[in-house]
Amino acid sequence: MVFQYYPESDMLYIQLVEGISSESEEITPGVVLDFDEARRVLGIEIEDASKLLDITRLELRSLPITDLIFRERVAG
Repeated sequence: MVFQYYPESDMLYIQLVEGISSESEEITPGVVLDFDEARRVLGIEIEDASKLLDITRLELRSLPITDLIFRERVAG
């Protein structure tokens, strides 16, 4: 998953998986989902992101990779 913020347009794009977007749909004003040909969600575009979100903070919780890192540190 990749988070990309574009300050010049105040747009946040969250890429969930890699792929080629074949369709986009605005699901609520300022929030657009990108889909591939199989209608799998590839990413989320949020317009006026700084007005809707606190983009200065990113917090990760309960991700498998964080559990793996923690277990390796404790075991080592």
